[in-house]
Formats: sequence, C-alpha cells, structure tokens
Amino acid sequence: MTTNHKEALLQVRELSVEFPTRQGVLKALDRVSFDIAPGEILGVVGESGAGKSLTGTALIGLLEPPGRISGGEIWFEGQRIDNLSAAAMRSLRGKKIGAIFQDPLTSLNPLFTVGQQLTETILTHLPLNAAQARERAIDLLRQTGIPAPEARIDQYPHQFSGGMRQRVVIALALAAEPKLIVADEPTTALDVSIQAQIIQLLKRVCRQHGAAVMLVTHDMGVIAETCDRVAVMYAGRVVELGPVQQVIHCPAHPYTIGLMGSIPAMDEDRERLQQIDGAMPRLNAMPGGCAFHPRCPQALPRCKQDVPPLIEVGATRAACWLHHAEARA
Repeated sequence: MTTNHKEALLQVRELSVEFPTRQGVLKALDRVSFDIAPGEILGVVGESGAGKSLTGTALIGLLEPPGRISGGEIWFEGQRIDNLSAAAMRSLRGKKIGAIFQDPLTSLNPLFTVGQQLTETILTHLPLNAAQARERAIDLLRQTGIPAPEARIDQYPHQFSGGMRQRVVIALALAAEPKLIVADEPTTALDVSIQAQIIQLLKRVCRQHGAAVMLVTHDMGVIAETCDRVAVMYAGRVVELGPVQQVIHCPAHPYTIGLMGSIPAMDEDRERLQQIDGAMPRLNAMPGGCAFHPRCPQALPRCKQDVPPLIEVGATRAACWLHHAEARA
C-alpha cells in the first residue's frame, strides 16, 4: 500500500517525462506515482524499456536533454525538488541522495585512486578535514567488505575486480550519509555469489543507517530477496504496486502474472516456461487505452480505449480494468 505522507521520505506524484523529436513528442513516463519510507527498499521491476531507469534518472536530476519532466512533482523530506536549479540539485544529489549505477567503471574515474574519489566526495559534503576524510573513506571500504582497506584505498579502479569496484561505488554512494539511494541494476554484471553479497550489503545499509533505497532491476529473484515493496512498470506506467510477497504470490495485473509465470519454479517439472507473447511497444507506436492490452490474454473492450487508474486490489494496487465492475458490464 502507499506510505503515509507524513512518514514518506520520497513522494513521487504523477511524474511524466517526455522527449521532443522531429516526429513529435514521445512520452516516456506517464503519471508515475509512489512513495518510499525511511529504511524501506522499494523495488522497481519490468522489461527493458518499461521506464525503470528513466524514473531513477528523473529523481536524481540527471535527465539528458532534450528529455524533460513534463508533469507531476517530486517531494523529498517535505521539499519539492523537481523544480530546483542545477546547482541546488547537484548539492542535494551529493549529500542527501546517493546513486549506484549498473556499470561501476562509468561511475569511477580511472585517473584517480578510489581514495581520492571517496575523500573528495566526503570533503565536499561533510565538515571533516583531510585526515578525517581519509579515515572515513577507509571505514566505508571496510563496511562494504573490501579487504585490507588501508592498502587498497590508494589503488586505482582497474586494480579491483568487478565485484570490488561495485563495492567501491556503493561506498561512494554512502560517503555523505545520504537519506535515499537510487540503485540502478547494481548486481546485473556480477556473478551470483557476489550478487548475494551486494544484496546483503544494501539491506544492512538500510538497517544500520535508516536509508531508503529505490532498487531498479529486471530480476524478480533480487526483488524477492531484497525489497519490502515492489512497483511493476510497463511502457512508462506503474501497473502494480504493493508488498513484495503479495505481488509475487498473488499478482493482480495480467502483466505481473506473466512475469511471475516466466520464472522457473524449483519444485515443478516443466519443459517450457510460460512467456508473454509480443513485445513492449515503442514510444512512437504506443497503443491507446492500457498499453498492455495487445499482449493481454484477458483484455476487455474498454482496455483499448481508456487508461485504467491504480486501484486497491486486496493488499496491492493494480491498474487494470479487470478489477472494475463497470468495465466488465
């Protein structure tokens, strides 16, 4: 369910993002809404092109022009942040909002040691001197599970393995003690054992520091293992939102049901996995009504005409006309 407004650290309200092109304006996000409470991990899941990463990018103010927020509001700690200046957003992004990206090599400068990059961030945002900043950087490396941090702090990114570089990126995201971390596919490029360690690290950060995490991923296994709630996205819209266990075991939207059906079960002997026919629509060929209706086995006539709102369905919320009595009439 949605978080109480007074408790929410982050509130996203009707967020829309568009890209003007020569052929017309493409709407990449369409009225996306959700909350995240302090200490909560919200998973955002969906196929490639669903708008997961774009949502995170919009939150932290890193939309590449000509992309722009065309509607809605983003509130953080009771302050609206989507209309801040670039300088104000940059200060907020460094100190109170951290980011972890999929490829650590794009987040780390190969010309500087990891210690130089950590201490620069710490000195910029915290009232510490150089010696204190170095001590904090070593402690962050230790917290993120990097062995011999006193020695490794003076090494360069290329001297670390992929898993270790991702830990450095997490340490960098935690450097200024942020209240919110946007983690975009932080485990995708890692092997399964390192994935599990990174997941445990994110959970420990939430527990110890009270930080909130928006975890963007396409992996429902990571969602099940890590998150408190999950938002399922399709074609730039949130189609289902609710507690993880409820969404996994009792999905309410046909798209979520399809996602769950495509995951192999350890206790079943099946030769073929269930699949969702068709593909995600392109931005310049978005169908009317519910964007999922061309692929939906349960589509109703109204699905082709009107966009369904998110409504309460048991313990979750789903955007589907199947749950509206008048649509079935």
